[in-house]
Amino acid sequence: MKLSRPVVALLAALIFTAIGVLAWTSLTRLEPAPAVTYRLLDGSSVTTDDLRGKVVLVNFWATSCVTCVKEMPQIAATHEKFRARGFETIAVAMSYDPPAFVSRFAETRQLPFAVAIDGTGDIARGFGDVRLTPTTFLINKRGEIVKRYVGEPDFAALHVLVDRLLAAS
Repeated sequence: MKLSRPVVALLAALIFTAIGVLAWTSLTRLEPAPAVTYRLLDGSSVTTDDLRGKVVLVNFWATSCVTCVKEMPQIAATHEKFRARGFETIAVAMSYDPPAFVSRFAETRQLPFAVAIDGTGDIARGFGDVRLTPTTFLINKRGEIVKRYVGEPDFAALHVLVDRLLAAS
């Protein structure tokens, strides 16, 4: 069976449109944050489900990472600026970071947010096998990853995005 030119053109247009729609939906669909348990320095635990309904910043860092140490005051300031509106911050120390170093860092800098030690590497693997520090994820109230930063974020732009996510229902 031979198809006429108009039918071929119509089929090509439909296929092109379908590919475009599929590409658009795959680009706009947000990935859910992994189901992980954060073991905090104080001995308590927080899960991904516990954080649902809040905007969350998850920062993978190490005490030996110069950029991580440099950005930590800005992460603390971001946390302080937005926490009253339902913003949470969890700093996840990498598995190779000695727990005593992490505890001492958090204590001497009086970090105002939750600090977790990823002793097994399970949290880093859950977030796509994070290896580079700092790597930071911003998660919306529905538990979806909105943004991933490798290296120090542009904090002014991050604040605009956090403000927008907190305002969303």
